[in-house]
Amino acid sequence: MATPKITLLRHDCHRRMPWKNGGGETVEIAVSPEGAGLADFGWRVSMATVATDGPFSVFPGIDRTLSILDGEGMTLFIEGRAPERLTQSSEPLPFPADAPTSATLIDGTITDLNVMTRRGRFTHLVRRFAIDGKGEVAFESGTILVLCHRGNAEIDGMALDAGDCLLVSESDVARRSISGRAQLFWIAVTAV
Repeated sequence: MATPKITLLRHDCHRRMPWKNGGGETVEIAVSPEGAGLADFGWRVSMATVATDGPFSVFPGIDRTLSILDGEGMTLFIEGRAPERLTQSSEPLPFPADAPTSATLIDGTITDLNVMTRRGRFTHLVRRFAIDGKGEVAFESGTILVLCHRGNAEIDGMALDAGDCLLVSESDVARRSISGRAQLFWIAVTAV
C-alpha cells in the first residue's frame, strides 16, 4: 500500500500570474508537474476574477471544468454547443479548452474555479459538496484536491480555511475523517 503524500496549500501562498490572453489575472492553486507553465502542465487548478465580457484563452489539447465561486455568474458561448448559463448553484461545467469560447457576465464581476487536464494523459472530475458536523470522505486512488470554498473544515486533523486546498497524491483508496461547517470542491485527477 502506497503512503499518500499530503500537502496543505494555504490560500495566501497561491501563485498569481497573468491570463494566457493577457485579459486578467489567475491565482494558481496547484499545478503538475510542480512549477510547470501554461504550455507544459499535465494538470492545473486555478481561480480567476472575470470583470468584463470577452473570449477565453484557448488551450490546445486541454479539457477544462469551470465552476462559479463568487458573483452572479456568466453565460458561456462554447463553439458547437448551445449557450450555457453558469451560476454558483450550477453543477461544474466540463468542456474542451481548445473550443473557441467567450463569456458574458450576468451581473458584474465573478470569480471562477478552473480545473484543466492535458487530454490523453489525465482526466478529471469536479464536484461540490458541503459538510456540517462530522463524517468521512473516501479518497480514491490517484490525486485528490479538496478546496475549501467557504467556512472551515478539518480532514484527518488538517485544518482548512476558506481558500485553502488539501492536495493528496500517490493515494490508495482510503476513508478519512472530516468535520466542520464548509462548502468544498472535490477534484479528482486520474492518469490515463
